[in-house]
Amino acid sequence: MIRYSLVCDNVHGFEGWFSESADFDRQVEAGLLTCPVCGSAAISKSLMAPSVSTARKKEEKQAVAMDLAQKQVIAKIREAVAAIKANAEDVGEKFPEEARKIHYGEADARGIIGQASFADVRDLLDEGIEVAPLPVLPEDAN
Repeated sequence: MIRYSLVCDNVHGFEGWFSESADFDRQVEAGLLTCPVCGSAAISKSLMAPSVSTARKKEEKQAVAMDLAQKQVIAKIREAVAAIKANAEDVGEKFPEEARKIHYGEADARGIIGQASFADVRDLLDEGIEVAPLPVLPEDAN
């Protein structure tokens, strides 16, 4: 059996076991391999170190790989949040009432961001008004 470290196009890492090298290629071509995290079928082999390291070194390598993957994901999320903020009006605490005005045609349709309590968000969703929270991300350690 051959063990490969695999990664999807969304940078989710996982491993797979194959009877031979060509088995991986056949499964990818047939669309049989998917990411266990997001379901993507765009799978590739990632760089692997020989399997001669100690358990401690293996844990350190996995931590470094995870840190890199996490940083890449957080960077993509930061880009998305910045794009949303750049194309939306910040209405602050008036978010629930502005969202309702837009939904019911009392105000021009536009992207808005602001603050709302959990209860306000639940009420908006119950009224059929689509809202979503923007994630709060950790500060860069660079």
